[in-house]
Amino acid sequence: MNVDRSNILENVRRPLSIERIDLYPVRYPSVAHFKFLEGPKGVMGRPAVLIRITADDGTVGWGESVPLPRWSYETLESAVTTLDRYLRPVLIGLNSFDLDAVHAAMNREIAGAFSTGSPITKAGVDIALHDLLGKATGLNTARLWGREPGKEVQLSWTLNPRTLDEVNALIDEGFTRGYRNFNVKVAPDLAFDLELCRRVKARAPEGFLWADANGGYDLATALEAAPKLADAGVAVLEQPLPANRLTGYRALRKQGALPIILDEGVVTPEDLLEFIELGCCDGVAMKPARCGGILSASRQIEILRSRNLLFLGSGLTDPDVSLSASLCLYAAYGLDRPAALNGPQFLGASVLSEPFAPANGVLRVPQGPGLGIDVDEQKVQQLVAQSGA
Repeated sequence: MNVDRSNILENVRRPLSIERIDLYPVRYPSVAHFKFLEGPKGVMGRPAVLIRITADDGTVGWGESVPLPRWSYETLESAVTTLDRYLRPVLIGLNSFDLDAVHAAMNREIAGAFSTGSPITKAGVDIALHDLLGKATGLNTARLWGREPGKEVQLSWTLNPRTLDEVNALIDEGFTRGYRNFNVKVAPDLAFDLELCRRVKARAPEGFLWADANGGYDLATALEAAPKLADAGVAVLEQPLPANRLTGYRALRKQGALPIILDEGVVTPEDLLEFIELGCCDGVAMKPARCGGILSASRQIEILRSRNLLFLGSGLTDPDVSLSASLCLYAAYGLDRPAALNGPQFLGASVLSEPFAPANGVLRVPQGPGLGIDVDEQKVQQLVAQSGA
């Protein structure tokens, strides 16, 4: 399933070539504990590579690669090296409007294994080109797909307590900021997980409660967990097993206790189709940053919609530019459940002229050309200097 981009080409009278790619490795400071933001020996922060792509007519687009080593094999250092030494040389001179050719060039240079190689790194390039194309045509990213830009995205509050004693205070903080929906990190301790979910549901009985195991259960525990989590008020169970446990996913879906949502194992539309055909899932927690960018993510959403499967919106604790890509995508496709976009919850810096600021658990979707955001290059340089990345 391909997104129809004929409406883009109608606005272009000549190819728009990639002329320059600038890289800015940074580390956004974290303002609260989140297990995936921890590094060796207690180093905290959210690594990212801001990517500035300039076309031959001077049009600029911004993207962001958001490696997260405790979630994926990609690191800040590997992202920088891959972008600088391997991807930049093959991208210079390509037509910005031929996104399939851009991805083909990146995938030839950095090959895949089970699926696309270095998808988080490549996503930053894809996001930057969507921003550039929107700026070149004067169209918001949603309109590049022939869709209406949405106005807002409702968020859920992420809970990752280290002890049960922390739970009520974390819920209170979410309530104070206007959140009424919660996503919780679970696994491997089922007894802890059940008590956590019961406490959240008791405090927010009308809220959407979403449990994400990040592949942390074994099959026996997952089969025990699903009906008990359902009884505790959980609505969906995300990535209960490691990504390669396909027969386990089939068993969980056959059990039918909870909708089984995939995340880590789905990178390409082809991956998704295989999982669907094998009967492994009820839907996907979409992340443009995980699956190589907006192009792949939009095609996967269309597949899910065509099969009447669940499309949930999630993220990789996305800062700024990556977050704007997710907001544009989810709003354009009418996401109808709270999104687990927790960058504003856990990160303490911004490179935007107008930083994102959730109000009552809702983020407004940028409406301008491209991603609709204005990157402040002075803030970028300041964050680079502060990061020592």
